[in-house]
Amino acid sequence: MTTIRQEAAVPLTAAGRRFDQALAEMFPDYSRSRLSGWIKSGAVTLDGAQVPPRQLLRGGEQVVLQAELENEVTSAPEDIALDIVHEDDHLLVLNKPAGLVVHPGAGNPAGTLLNALLFRDPKLAELPRAGIVHRLDKDTSGLMVVARTLPTYTALVDLLSRHEVERQYEAVVLGTMVAGGTVDEPIGRSMGDRLRQAVRDEEDGKRAVTHYRLRERFRAHSLVQCQLETGRTHQIRVHLAHIQHPLIGDPLYGGGLKLPKGASAELAATLRGFRRQALHAEKLSFSHPATGETVSFSAERPADLQLLIEALRADLAEHGSDHY
Repeated sequence: MTTIRQEAAVPLTAAGRRFDQALAEMFPDYSRSRLSGWIKSGAVTLDGAQVPPRQLLRGGEQVVLQAELENEVTSAPEDIALDIVHEDDHLLVLNKPAGLVVHPGAGNPAGTLLNALLFRDPKLAELPRAGIVHRLDKDTSGLMVVARTLPTYTALVDLLSRHEVERQYEAVVLGTMVAGGTVDEPIGRSMGDRLRQAVRDEEDGKRAVTHYRLRERFRAHSLVQCQLETGRTHQIRVHLAHIQHPLIGDPLYGGGLKLPKGASAELAATLRGFRRQALHAEKLSFSHPATGETVSFSAERPADLQLLIEALRADLAEHGSDHY
């Protein structure tokens, strides 16, 4: 358990404001909800006294924050190998393999990324979700950023909420796209299946925007680049299926097997054998919370996705583009 202690004087410009409102500006490294809890528990005092969050300030009072960072996570550490792309005192960036669940839950109480992170750095137990600020679906591979300190966690959550984390994906989809575009459609839980998300109307869904660009066109499939403007559950999978280009191998939103005319046995076997959504988070860029500098990371295409693309390229080379 880590003890933090910070002192500061209330600025004179905060005169007449509520204590909890001014405190959020004085200590921006911590979330408003956490600061409010510390005020109520007496971990934050004003001129040596415990006061309510709504206490009005006159300016110049002395604030002392002394609190224990108790464990937020109770899951057990597990020695699971991680592909670390970058690590410093504030955060780490990793390349998640397909098949690894991010958080423990029903059906996956252990063996998750969170368990692996706790083994690598036990102090992550003091952070919400062990520092995990965003997620990838179990069978999506690629880059994720994880906070290692509470101030970094707060900053990264804020960056994500303001859509200032650039996340670029590549996907292989059914059908031959002609050009790129943007899908701007709200997403919410499917009315008929709790496991699925769906395009909904504005009253029932949350705003979701996906930009996509054609990279390569094969005879019956396309390789596309996707940029997230928002980050809803299953967003790319739902949006591309909505425009009739579902991801290859997607068990929830896929359109089934589609073979180009005259496809070889090798291509047919490759397509049938690809049993996860063909989606990879390849690039991640954001302003580093500690330095303010823009940092960018990339992760190579995983072997199974590379083999799939090579098989589609070989089929195109054999039959020619005039057989679309």
